[in-house]
Amino acid sequence: MSRIVWDALGEHFFETGVDQVVLYPASSTGTYPEGVPWNGVTSISESPSGADPNKQWADNINYLTLYGAEEFGATIEAFTYPDEFAACDGSAVLYPGVRIGQQPRQGFGLCYRTKVGNDVVGQDLAYKLHLIYGCRAAPSERSYETINDSPEAMTMSWEVSTTPIAVSGHTPTAQLTIDSRDFSTADLRAKLTALENILYGTDGSGNSEGTVARLPTPDDIYDFLSKP
Repeated sequence: MSRIVWDALGEHFFETGVDQVVLYPASSTGTYPEGVPWNGVTSISESPSGADPNKQWADNINYLTLYGAEEFGATIEAFTYPDEFAACDGSAVLYPGVRIGQQPRQGFGLCYRTKVGNDVVGQDLAYKLHLIYGCRAAPSERSYETINDSPEAMTMSWEVSTTPIAVSGHTPTAQLTIDSRDFSTADLRAKLTALENILYGTDGSGNSEGTVARLPTPDDIYDFLSKP
């Protein structure tokens, strides 16, 4: 055993940034078969909630404390959004080039990447992949302002709620995180690359066709990564 050391060299970890955002519109069966890039995302704020304590009293004491289910929500801010998100934002095509609002909102999934850095390498030490399931976007406010001598691009914001999906042996969840630091060996890095090919799709080469980006379930990801 040795004494605890604080702030050792290379252990000043931090997270920053958000990029490589992918939108996966949900199918009628609840799967996410085709992903599209979401450009112009400025921030994604994760907002877990719930798990509130509910004290149970007996024998004149706090006999036990029960905790409510935890929920996951998020806020997406962006300069723009892909056409495929229009249905998720409650829009429908009335005629080519004409959309109407206040329509049923399609569910969707998300994947985005954040960077992990430290005091030695900087912000490019590693990264995390964040997968979000069962998303629904709430109506959002948009503010159109006059152009002046200090013009700024308008940003849009959506509050997102989620419905957890089943995970074998665990409580249902709407969130899964993959940390590239845990894929340190060559075979594990190859598995991570193969998983990213599922999430992002692949280009065709030679006689082989490319694959469409899709969002696998947590059980699918476990099965994929656990295979030798």
